[in-house]
Amino acid sequence: MPPRGQVPPRRPEPTQVIRRDGRPPQNQNRPPQNTPPQNQAWSQAPAQPNRNEWAPTQQPQQFRGTPPPQQRRQAPPPPPRRTPPNQPPPRPQQARPQPPKPRRRRHWGRRIGITALVLLLAFVGAIFYVDNSLNRIDALPDYSGRVADTPGTNWLIVGSDSRDGLTPEQEQELATGGDTGPKRTDTIMLVHVPKSGKTTMVSIPRDSYVPIPGEGSNKINAAFAWGGAPLLVQTVEQATGLRIDHYAEIGFSGFAGIVDAVGGVNVCLQSPIDDPLAGINLPAGCQDLAGKDALGFVRTRATAMADLDRMNNQRQFMSALLSKATSPTTFLNPFRLWSLVTDAAKSLQVDKSDHIWNLASLAWALRGGMTTTTVPVGGFDYVDGAGDVLLWDKTRASAFFDALANDQQIPADLITVG
Repeated sequence: MPPRGQVPPRRPEPTQVIRRDGRPPQNQNRPPQNTPPQNQAWSQAPAQPNRNEWAPTQQPQQFRGTPPPQQRRQAPPPPPRRTPPNQPPPRPQQARPQPPKPRRRRHWGRRIGITALVLLLAFVGAIFYVDNSLNRIDALPDYSGRVADTPGTNWLIVGSDSRDGLTPEQEQELATGGDTGPKRTDTIMLVHVPKSGKTTMVSIPRDSYVPIPGEGSNKINAAFAWGGAPLLVQTVEQATGLRIDHYAEIGFSGFAGIVDAVGGVNVCLQSPIDDPLAGINLPAGCQDLAGKDALGFVRTRATAMADLDRMNNQRQFMSALLSKATSPTTFLNPFRLWSLVTDAAKSLQVDKSDHIWNLASLAWALRGGMTTTTVPVGGFDYVDGAGDVLLWDKTRASAFFDALANDQQIPADLITVG
């Protein structure tokens, strides 16, 4: 209460709330419930009702179960997008073109280099494989008084009548005549490869009557039968004055296999040859000979000149065989080339110092354009203990081999043609 004589202060009027729509608020004219009426003290205001009487107490309970899908609250769909008036409808958005991917640079040089390296390694591996397949023997003896080294390269090539590895059926097919005792030579050839110029192939008749070290004089074929390759090499070196650098020997089956590996060899015959002992009946003219017929052709003596014709046939066939072996038809056919190389490696016997690249060098030297001849012959004779023998012309044979020992071409008048 204010002191006497003073006017009590005027209570401020409640602030009116104005809504945006202009209407008065709902409870604006309603006096506040907790405010006592005018001219009434606060102590005289009615008591507030009990709060617990307004509503019953709510006890929270745990929700159990999944509400049905239709009762789940879903977000309202977005309002449709309005297009401004007088605006064209939006064009469908086109995918932006992607920039082209940079092309990978192809390293052709690297690929070619890798391919060449693989082929080179395969080639080198094949060479060493074939080289290890060679049958090596101690063919070149180191004896006292051996002929000194002569210029050029000299090969001694021997075709033996060896039947090693042949079954009785194969011996009958090849007409080898069965086992005849010690191994003998069917062919003896001396090949001289000069440092420059043409290669010379010389046939040495197997009935040549020559001195054999430690055995006296006899047919040169006896040296091979008695002492094998070492004694034959020593006999040829002392008879010719040439030092032998390489040795190669092949038997019946190996020769036929090599001919078949190159697909046969073409030869031309001036007259027909019918030799049941060699197992051949060949007509005159040019024809391809397979392994069996080729073996009979180089062995037959059923001709007018017998052993001399036989040597001519051997040189003719050897030249044709090497020409076929070194031709593009063989080198460009990997199957034929591999068959030829592997068959040759298994069939040949070479000296312990010889390798496959030495044989390749020989084949290249004999591929064509070489001189083929035989030792100058002086006549025939019969010698007790040796039988019918062939005699060399000592004067002409001496000049013949002197030319080769000096790495020179043989004079034309010393060459035997045909």
